[in-house]
Amino acid sequence: MTRFLSFLLSGLLSTLLTFSCSSPSETSQETPEEAAVRSADIIIYGGTSAAVTSAVQATKMDKSVIIVSPDKHLGGLTAGGLGWTDTGDKSVIGGLAREFYHRVFQHYDEDSAWQWQQQSEYGNRGQGNRAMDGEERTMWIFEPHVAERVFEDLIREYEIPVYRDAWLNRENGVTMENGEITAIETLNGQRYEGKMFIDATYEGDLMAAAGVSYHVGREANSVYDEEWNGVQTGVLHHKHWFATDISPYVVPGDSTSGLLPLISAEHPGEYGSGDDKIQAYCFRMCLSNHPDNRVAFPKPDNYDPGQYALLARVFDSGWRDTFNKFDPIPNRKTDTNNHGPVSTDNIGKNYDYPEGSYERRKEIIKQHEDYQKGLMYFIANDPQVPEEVREDMSQWGLAADEFTDNGNWPHQIYVREARRMIGPFVMTEQEVLGKREVPKPVGMGSYAMDSHNTQRYIKPDGYVQNEGDIGVKPDRPYSISYDALTPKQEECENLLVPVCVSSSHIAFGSIRMEPVFMILGQSAATGAALAIDNNIPVQEVDYEQLETRLTEDGQVLMLNQ
Repeated sequence: MTRFLSFLLSGLLSTLLTFSCSSPSETSQETPEEAAVRSADIIIYGGTSAAVTSAVQATKMDKSVIIVSPDKHLGGLTAGGLGWTDTGDKSVIGGLAREFYHRVFQHYDEDSAWQWQQQSEYGNRGQGNRAMDGEERTMWIFEPHVAERVFEDLIREYEIPVYRDAWLNRENGVTMENGEITAIETLNGQRYEGKMFIDATYEGDLMAAAGVSYHVGREANSVYDEEWNGVQTGVLHHKHWFATDISPYVVPGDSTSGLLPLISAEHPGEYGSGDDKIQAYCFRMCLSNHPDNRVAFPKPDNYDPGQYALLARVFDSGWRDTFNKFDPIPNRKTDTNNHGPVSTDNIGKNYDYPEGSYERRKEIIKQHEDYQKGLMYFIANDPQVPEEVREDMSQWGLAADEFTDNGNWPHQIYVREARRMIGPFVMTEQEVLGKREVPKPVGMGSYAMDSHNTQRYIKPDGYVQNEGDIGVKPDRPYSISYDALTPKQEECENLLVPVCVSSSHIAFGSIRMEPVFMILGQSAATGAALAIDNNIPVQEVDYEQLETRLTEDGQVLMLNQ
């Protein structure tokens, strides 16, 4: 039944699926009627891009596998609106990750893929490199539904069982014996037994429920001898800060009049100190300016234009960069990202998310959705917005042929960071910037250490400012250690974590890119399969054997390989 469903899904758009993002629905597609227990060599928890590449690799290594996915739509952010891929140096993207982008190329190489514009009109746009690389036969920029189709094709072709809308019982749903996970249980009582487990979620729920050490928030710079971790007041790297003096008070300059919305009255903390705050989340909206394929920005039921008073003051200051991150993807659509001092990032409203209950996460997601929908409606309609900006925004709307089962809104909120494991090796800025050698490399990253803003505060001079936005580029690609994918052996011997990897906050700012998650998903499954073959803990996998297999499968492990 599952294989038939996967086959059906690969040929249809996401209209056949009911919305589920980061909270369980009242009715679940997962039913325990077939068997009280389902078992496989490797159980993968999560529906992200890393989950899919993990499952494909496990199957290629002749291991039985089951994906237990809380999401109904596979692919995470890759299929959830992030079509303007944060690639960095494309030459170090190998293995199944490169296979994914090759399949995207194959799709757009067909004339039928270009419904709303000609391929020649789109051209080869990208971040300094070609979006569509004919020589390498890869395509790096794409529409959400195309990415989801590719993931579903992989599931169908490799006949991978996927149980969707299946939510881990985080209270007592992990059974452990002698330092190993033997089974996990979902909220409806279904049990999944395996020899190895992979937590491929953005949140690290399985890892945490198994008692593995992790961290939430920013470490002080002193913890790992770093420069760019911790509170970064006064550091202004991108253009997501207030370039002019803007009062945070209802009556400008009058601190007794109260604060405008979206501003914290708390002290931001001492420079370089640690805290429990995380970088802001948003939805990566897919917009269209084609008259026949756009839906007007909806007005949320609880819309309050007063929530955007700070943005109105930004416009009054002369700021006009509203459209600078309407990054073009094929067919006259965008991957729309945060840009400017007040934008789609809902700064400071996600601190509870990593450890929050499913219900609390659902509340946070809804609050982010309402904020962002209200923001777009405000810019398109409110007379406080300059007329020329409103006129330009009126040319845009939600893409009518994307996320069609969810009101054209992305299924997945951008969880830029949640829990991060503390494993036997912690990736820090020292490794990312090439200052220290990385043991047991199993993949590479290359993107800048990129953290979005973490808080919006009041400076000593009485004006508002954002804090936490960091962008520091490594000089060259860097390796990621296998020991950053495994827990400490005394905590769990048969779990791998390719998304919430063992890293500092700022190192994770580079590692957290979707191509890297796909790379690490493949490498994690390779380690799991070798551990099964040799009947050993994942921490004891022979690195030479691991390196050989990864290299054979096209992974790029280090420079000059």
